[in-house]
Amino acid sequence: MNTLTFPILITNFKTYESSTGVKALELAKLHEEIAREYNVNFAVCPQAVDIWMVASEIEIPVLAHHFDAVTHGQFTGHIIPEALKLAGADGSLLNHAERKIPFPQIAESIKRAREVGFFTVVCAGNIEEGMKIATLKPDAIALELPELIGGDISISTSSPDIIKQAVHKIKGVPVLVGAGVKNGNDIRIALELGARGVLVAS
Repeated sequence: MNTLTFPILITNFKTYESSTGVKALELAKLHEEIAREYNVNFAVCPQAVDIWMVASEIEIPVLAHHFDAVTHGQFTGHIIPEALKLAGADGSLLNHAERKIPFPQIAESIKRAREVGFFTVVCAGNIEEGMKIATLKPDAIALELPELIGGDISISTSSPDIIKQAVHKIKGVPVLVGAGVKNGNDIRIALELGARGVLVAS
C-alpha cells in the first residue's frame, strides 16, 4: 500500500474518454514518470473498473472516486472499501460535488475506511462544510467551490482569501484545494497560502 505524502497533487480522472480503460493506464504512467523526474508527490484517481489495471502497473498512490459505507453481504451494486483495497486502491475521495453524500454517510464511510486502512480525502463545497467534516478526522479535506469546478477560473486566482480562511479555520486536517486549478501558478499560490496540495481534473 502506498502512502499519500504532502504536499500532493491528486488528479481526478473522472469519466473522461481520455482517461478511461487503457488510456487511464497511460495517463497514470505519465504521472508516475513526472513524479520521479521532478521528485513531486502525485496520486491518481481513476474509475473503479480501472483501478486494478492502473494500480498493478504503477507505484504512486491510487484513489477511488467513491465507496459505499457497507461491508461484505447482500449489497448488490455497492462498492465496498475491502474490494477497492484488494484491487490496489490506497484510499478514496468522498463527497465530491459530483457524488455528494449525507453527513452521516460521510461519518460512517470514514469509520469503514479506518477499519480497512484506507486513506480518505473528503471534499467540501465551502469552509463551513469543511469545518464540520474536519470533526470526523479524515486524512485530508479538499475544498472545492462548486461554481468553479470544470471552469476556466481557479480558486487560487478568484478566491485566494478563501484558501487562507480555510487553512486557518479547518483545524487538525490537511487542506487541499481544487476547482478550476489549471497550471503551476495556481498550484504555487495554493501552497503559498497554506494548502497541502491540490485536486485537479484538467
